[in-house]
Parts: sequence; structure tokens; C-alpha cells
Amino acid sequence: MTHTTHKETVIINEINVRSADRSRKDIATWRNALTSAESVCFPNRTRLYDLYEDILLDGHLTGVVSKKINAVLNKEIIFEAEGKQLPEMDVLIRSMAFRDIVRTIIETLLWGISAIEFVPGAELSFHHLPRKHIKPELGIIAYEQTGNQGIPYKDLQQVWVMGNKNDLGLLLKCAPYCLYKRGGLADWAQFIELFGQPVRVIKYDSYDEQTRAELRKILDESGSSLSMMIPRQADFEIKDGKQANSDGGLQLSFIKALNEEISVTVLGNTETTNSSRSAGYAQSRIHQEQQFEITRADIAYTAAMLNSPQFHAILSAYGYPVAGGRFVFTKDKDVDYLHKRIAIDKELAGLINIPESYWHDTYGISI
Repeated sequence: MTHTTHKETVIINEINVRSADRSRKDIATWRNALTSAESVCFPNRTRLYDLYEDILLDGHLTGVVSKKINAVLNKEIIFEAEGKQLPEMDVLIRSMAFRDIVRTIIETLLWGISAIEFVPGAELSFHHLPRKHIKPELGIIAYEQTGNQGIPYKDLQQVWVMGNKNDLGLLLKCAPYCLYKRGGLADWAQFIELFGQPVRVIKYDSYDEQTRAELRKILDESGSSLSMMIPRQADFEIKDGKQANSDGGLQLSFIKALNEEISVTVLGNTETTNSSRSAGYAQSRIHQEQQFEITRADIAYTAAMLNSPQFHAILSAYGYPVAGGRFVFTKDKDVDYLHKRIAIDKELAGLINIPESYWHDTYGISI
């Protein structure tokens, strides 16, 4: 048997992948995981990324994350060389593999780091390397998720590691809100269980044991609602807190506040996901423009990653004609904005010479 180097093997087959830790998480878990990830001497993201896997079960977080990713995935991408589109690259761009790569690039903003191992062959093929095994401080893919021994990846052309070694991703900021939200939902469920149905209170004479036994039998046979039996001579009062929170509105407002914080963290706004009572067209428009700005930044980041020398070298190894070209996102047209802008452009066109490239880039038309 001949000796095999790491450059010839599939890394995913050499590491010991562990299941995500699904034990109970709380704010102390988040704080300890953050401390471990930011350690100067022995940084380790294992517990933090296990926490990320856990909070992604939150429905609202799943929704805003999908919205962020789909805002980029749904944009049209073309490949240009010398100012002309290359149709032979369209098959790659429209493939599920390429779509998965774009998704991974955006997910890097959420997690802080991602890695893809491309498998040599005639067709584009790759594996996602588990993030818990990526040790950017050491420049290795660790054999064990908590270990510091592994395979150096900096000289491996088929391994593409994305992200900044000091970046822990947007999910770091979302985690405490998701954890508090779980507690709020649990409190709300308990409130509903206690006060969602009437309390039955029966009073009896303390010396009348026969009546007491008959009343107990009646309560047992008349349903499972909360019931109490007290002697008539006893002074009884329930301090249930319902005067200030009669309908569970306290828990609801708490959960809404947490959802808004998650929306702002991921999308930069709230009104494009949730609608508040005070929201009007102007406010919604402003929030939409704020999200457009974040989406533009995500698109610019994705384009920069797709046009990185390493990714072009990987595509070139698969035989794609990427030399001298670049991936470009086609521009979406904001009709309301262009309607206002064209009035100004028409006036300027009568005063100065406006190049054709401006009309093409702004309005998508050629003169």
C-alpha cells in the first residue's frame, strides 16, 4: 500500500464527526460558550456552535434567517468576461451545487466561518466540513471537535475556508434573545395552564366529614380543572397576579420584544417581518429601504467571495472558463425610485452628454 498524503484524501473521512449537543441551554450556557470561543490560549467554538444548532429551532429566527439567505439566492447571477455574458457558465450558475455554495457564503455571516472541501473529478462536487472542526486560529481541520490536532488547510487548494477567525457570526447576538424567549414561552404556557380555566372552590363545615367526602367525589368526577376544598371557617384568598396580567399580555409583549430584537439583528429592521400597530406606509417604506441596504451588502459580500482567486482556481480545475471573467449580480429595479430619478435625468440629458453606460446601469436599457 502506498503512502497517502492529505492532499489526496477526502478530509471529511478522516475526522470524527459528533452529533450536536441537545442538552438544555440557558444564558449561562451562552456566556460560558462565548468565553470558551474567545479564549486567547485555547479558543474552542464547539459549545457555541452546538448552541447555534439549538437556537435555530426557533421559528422566528428560522424565518428571518431564511429571508436573509433567500434575498440573495433569488437574485439573478451571470458570468461576464470582457463585458459579455458567457452562456456556457449558465448551467453551473443554475445548478443546485452552485446554489448551495451561495447559501454557504451567506451562512458564513451567521456562523462566522464555513468550509467546503471540493472533490476532484469531472463534475463539481464537494462536502461541507463541520464548523466545529474548523480551527482558524491554528489553520487546521481538527480530527476531534475539541482537539487541536488536525490537517493544515492553508496549502490545500481543494479546501475553501470562508470567514474571519475573529468573527463569531450574527447568531452570537441572537442566542440570548432565543434563550430568553424559551423561558417566556414556558412561563406563558404555565400561566395558561393555571388560569386558562376557572378555579373551583368548595367550602364545607370542618366537622362534616361525610359532606367533605361527597364533595371530593363530585370534584373528581367533574373534570380536571383546578379545584380546591377548604373549611368554611378558614380565610382563603388567591394571589394570582391576574389584575395586572389578566390575559397573559405581559408574556406576549415580552416575546414580541425579543422577536423584534432578532429581526433587527439579522435583517436590520422589524416592519418587513412583523407589523406593529403604529406602522404606516412611510415607516414600512423606510424599514424596507434599510433591509435593501443590508441585502446589497450581502450581495456585495457574496460577489466578492465568488470572484475570489481561490474559488476561480477551483472552478478552473473543473474546466470552467473563468479566466479573465467575474460573477455579477443583475440589478433589481426600484420602480418608485426610478420614477423620481428619471425626471431629473431627462433634464440633465438636455444640458450635458450622459454616456450610454449610465442608462444601461441605471435603467437596464441601451440607447
